[in-house]
Amino acid sequence: MALQGGESEELGSRSGGARQTFQSYLTGATPGDRRYQVASSIDRDGVSGPTNAAIRKVHPTQMTVGYREVAMKRRRWREADVSGKQSILQRCTPVVLGPDANCYVLDRHHWLCALTAEGVPEVPVVVVADMQDIDQATMWSELDRRGWCHPYDAQGHRRNHCEIPASIAGLQDDPFRSLASALLDAGGYAKDPMHFSEFAWADFLRSRMQARDLEKDFDAAVKTALVLTRGVAAGDFCPVSRPPI
Repeated sequence: MALQGGESEELGSRSGGARQTFQSYLTGATPGDRRYQVASSIDRDGVSGPTNAAIRKVHPTQMTVGYREVAMKRRRWREADVSGKQSILQRCTPVVLGPDANCYVLDRHHWLCALTAEGVPEVPVVVVADMQDIDQATMWSELDRRGWCHPYDAQGHRRNHCEIPASIAGLQDDPFRSLASALLDAGGYAKDPMHFSEFAWADFLRSRMQARDLEKDFDAAVKTALVLTRGVAAGDFCPVSRPPI
């Protein structure tokens, strides 16, 4: 997604406001929050923005989302009053500025799916890294090195970076990602200080449950997942970063 109307040139002159906006993005972040992890990996002085970006033009850095979780966020949007909607939209999405000034989002994939489905055309973004001067392959390698991308499909298999969808609309459903989110909300595990920890828990559950169980009765599947996590609460399982290819 190329920034429009000379926005890429304007970013540098707005860095002070960008840092303030980035701080609002970090509000409430803890060491177990992806916002905290993104922040710990960047130079705050390099943050640029904010500016608005069309959701349909930004590029994801993962292959899947949990459609059930997206549906929950859509309900939350519909039920929110004007103030609530403003609050949702005020949280900026961190992006990397890649080759050809395209924006690659590092967070809020579920919210972007929900908002575009609800007819919201654009969201505020902050550029946390400028990688315009490197080629596509090198950019993906750098994102991998920083733990800023997740090229795994709905079966938990590693794929080539070129298979990551070109747009938010192309993200596929991983039911176990929704289950992992529901399990977190139910207190089944603590947020881990690692990028994409929910996907690691999704893989844990995927290896022990059947997808048809989630389709048949999701609430029952959450209870089963809670039972499964009791044996790992003491640390028998710890999500770890998968090594890059």
